[in-house]
Amino acid sequence: MRNTTKTVTTVLAAGALALGLTACGAGSSGDKNGALVVAASPVPHAEILNYVKDHLADKEGLKLDVREFTDYNTPNLSTQDGSVDANYFQNQPFLDDFNKKKGTDIVPVVTVHLEPLGLYSHKVKKVDELGKGATVAVPSDTVNEARALKLLDTGGVIKLKSGVGNEATPKDIAENPKGLKFKELEAAQLPRSLDDVDAAVINGNYAIEADLKPAKDAILLESAKNNPYANFLAVKKGNEDDPRVKKLAKLLTSPEVKKFIKDKYQGSVLASF
Repeated sequence: MRNTTKTVTTVLAAGALALGLTACGAGSSGDKNGALVVAASPVPHAEILNYVKDHLADKEGLKLDVREFTDYNTPNLSTQDGSVDANYFQNQPFLDDFNKKKGTDIVPVVTVHLEPLGLYSHKVKKVDELGKGATVAVPSDTVNEARALKLLDTGGVIKLKSGVGNEATPKDIAENPKGLKFKELEAAQLPRSLDDVDAAVINGNYAIEADLKPAKDAILLESAKNNPYANFLAVKKGNEDDPRVKKLAKLLTSPEVKKFIKDKYQGSVLASF
């Protein structure tokens, strides 16, 4: 039976919850012979980790404790303060921005998969059907908002100013021929916004959780080619050589996991190794 703890959080409660886990003794013991505690988004990260736990870990002598988080802040904060040993939910631009803003020193260990970001709608079936003044919801965090705008730029919906990077906002739009309006929401809320807006740019993990199939349902989808947003296993700097972390990194990039990702997600999640 899986030992998975699901922690439902909000951005405002992130720091308090991370501290609470430590205070209650529910976090990592730091025992290199004990279970490796890994914070993860429920889909697909925790699903992939639980596949490893159920089918591969025993052969490597690895004990895994998978803990699910539904926001993008608590996993890094909990990794930083030792409540968990590692996390698996993010990409490099997001981590760079988080470390800079929060003063954390989380580092990647091994890249595992890509979740293509997509534009979804309950009101139109094609991008060019978006009407004048349509409202498009985008993630409110810095990196994912920029990523969403880059997707719309690549799809010819808007044109961003030349040279904008991972901090782009709607203010950096140079051309907006449809006069689109942008609504910034926490990433986890975006699937629920689809009935209230004309379209929404949704992170792959939240799309899958909401029973959307990125490869089929997105009216605009990121390309996997040369994509810098692949997700990885991460730890606090200095813990990269933990033998348990090395074992998990090896298993997460095994042929068995690649097959699991391909079979389960049917192109909505792509192995990056």
